[in-house]
Amino acid sequence: MNDFKALVQWLKQAITDKEQFHLGYAAEASEFVRFNHAKVRQAGHVQQASLNFKLINDGRHADLAITLAGEPELDRQRLANGLQQLRETLPLLPPDPYLLLNHNAWQSHNEQARPLPELAQVLDDISQSADGVDLVGIYAAGPISRGFASSNGAFGWHQANSFNFDFSLFHANGEAVKASYAGHTWDSAEFARRFQQARQQLEFLGRPLHALAPGQYRAYLAPAALEEIISIITWGGFSAQAIASKGSSLQKLYAGEQSLSPLVKVDEQVSGSLSQAFSSEGYPRGDVTLINAGKAEGRLINSRSAAEYGLSTNGASSDESPSALQMAAGTLAQADILKQLGTGLYISNLWYLNYSDLPAARLTGMTRFATFWVEDGQIKAPVSTMRFDDSVYSLLGSQLEALTADRELLLSASTYGQRNTASNLLPGALVKRLTLTL
Repeated sequence: MNDFKALVQWLKQAITDKEQFHLGYAAEASEFVRFNHAKVRQAGHVQQASLNFKLINDGRHADLAITLAGEPELDRQRLANGLQQLRETLPLLPPDPYLLLNHNAWQSHNEQARPLPELAQVLDDISQSADGVDLVGIYAAGPISRGFASSNGAFGWHQANSFNFDFSLFHANGEAVKASYAGHTWDSAEFARRFQQARQQLEFLGRPLHALAPGQYRAYLAPAALEEIISIITWGGFSAQAIASKGSSLQKLYAGEQSLSPLVKVDEQVSGSLSQAFSSEGYPRGDVTLINAGKAEGRLINSRSAAEYGLSTNGASSDESPSALQMAAGTLAQADILKQLGTGLYISNLWYLNYSDLPAARLTGMTRFATFWVEDGQIKAPVSTMRFDDSVYSLLGSQLEALTADRELLLSASTYGQRNTASNLLPGALVKRLTLTL
């Protein structure tokens, strides 16, 4: 943080009276371990830091990404070079009519200093649980830092420790069970419990496939399967810009023409999450209730949407999608899921989701990995890959029977460029009817 503050102070002295700046900071110190056949095949450490520098003058603005070296004099020189480059660029650009700057000198500081597990302990737990199993996966852990500063005196700092073990267990017949374990604090007993559940599902994958005809079936969607549905909804579903331009998949929900089940409450829960409490545009972020008792309540509003549609920004990202989404838990106990399902489908994962009818919030996609046929509360056999086509207003509305009392924290496994801080905290969902089309 001190190195970032020093760069901010230098930049304040370097700009002219007419210039303003936003300076974003992103850094990580990450351990990565790759597994194949339950053995460590690659291990390494990545340490990196970068700036996102925005220079503003007379309604014109331009951005530049700068990789930091960790050497104060060299980093100041890179920032000075970037300042000169942006100064030369700005006169070539037109003024931005939707530029809405925050002139408040807000302050935000959050450091989640809970210690991460020793790597030796993690490797020992994985080795014990995976004995005799074909495991493929990646473990990523370490502190992630985010910062923001502006020429108006705003300053935000966020640092959080996290780990994410994303893995699959493969059967000799080529079928697989996908699972993950993520969070702030590694609990060996909890990891062993989750791994044992995956091993049990792997055994069922050895049974002959159960053929299903297209039709409607009771179904249980595990948190990872529900995440696929939630993730596609967040492609503009809660976006103020998409709602204002009639392009949101939840348009009918926000118009009051449709509703979800009263069991459904969805929040953007920034507080306590891995995501920073400030946006790259220089606005503080707070918690936002998006859906309450099945009805639309809030939306995600960035500064451009606020300027264009006369709204008040709540610090949403540039694409106005959630980064710390939570769905409220229900009352269905983990031990009662199969019993409550009775006869139907147990769906661990979904994939290849897309809209078949966006205005109707209708989705299509495929079952993936461990999907099982259940009879009288007992898993009987794995099911061939099937395509579903159904509406969010059905799956999370009229046909939603129960949500589980336990929720699973699902962290983004993306490491493209840098580790991602996005997360979803979700229950499982029991639905009375899911439509399989082929």
